[in-house]
Amino acid sequence: MKPDKIVFIDESLEDAFNSLSESDPTKKALIKAIRDIRENCYCGRNVKKRLIPKKLIEKHRINNLWIYNLPSA
Repeated sequence: MKPDKIVFIDESLEDAFNSLSESDPTKKALIKAIRDIRENCYCGRNVKKRLIPKKLIEKHRINNLWIYNLPSA
């Protein structure tokens, strides 16, 4: 099942994303990343469990982490 809506983990992050102009290369890259991840949630690279920072595990209760590299980032 694919979600219908993008949910930002932090309101300030959402505000920053929405403040970018539609022609901004970073916003275009993020939109492409969202599209790619919606099509294939396993795109990117999987982070080995022992390398996931404990702070992320505790704060967000995650048990896996994937990295998606943005162009020019």
